[in-house]
Amino acid sequence: MTDLLRRIEEIVAPTVAGMGYELVRVAMSRGGTLQIMIEPADGRPMDVEDCATLSRALSAVLDVEDPIPGSYTLEVSSPGIDRPLTRPKDYVRWSGHVARLETAEPIDGRRRFKGTLLGLADDVVKLRLDDGKEAAVPLASITKAKLELTGALIEEHRRAQEGAAQAH
Repeated sequence: MTDLLRRIEEIVAPTVAGMGYELVRVAMSRGGTLQIMIEPADGRPMDVEDCATLSRALSAVLDVEDPIPGSYTLEVSSPGIDRPLTRPKDYVRWSGHVARLETAEPIDGRRRFKGTLLGLADDVVKLRLDDGKEAAVPLASITKAKLELTGALIEEHRRAQEGAAQAH
């Protein structure tokens, strides 16, 4: 993460948390789009109104602090079903689901891993690879990680949506 993205995270995190959400990721595209990915802290599914409400609030905060030189487009979004894994708790929460990881340096001769998440222990992500072997990937080495879209993940998402609908 660059210094600019860290600074933006520091600026927006208090507003995000204060509104009952968690910050998942802050990213900047080469095209000048600042993406702020958030999710409700209570675990309920995101909706368009959540994104719109947060977009207005974060736009105001970013206008005051003005951390980005030049113009940019603000995009506030949810992580989606095949979400990125950006926080240590994500590796625990999504245990049992298939994920893809990339590392900065090779680990056991490879930089790309795909397998079922077995959790996180002592800052090491455990995976059961497609060949049945287990891999231990230090969290600090991971540069990119996301869930793989599978039937099990879609089913879990569907159940969460139904639960949220029944709560209303």
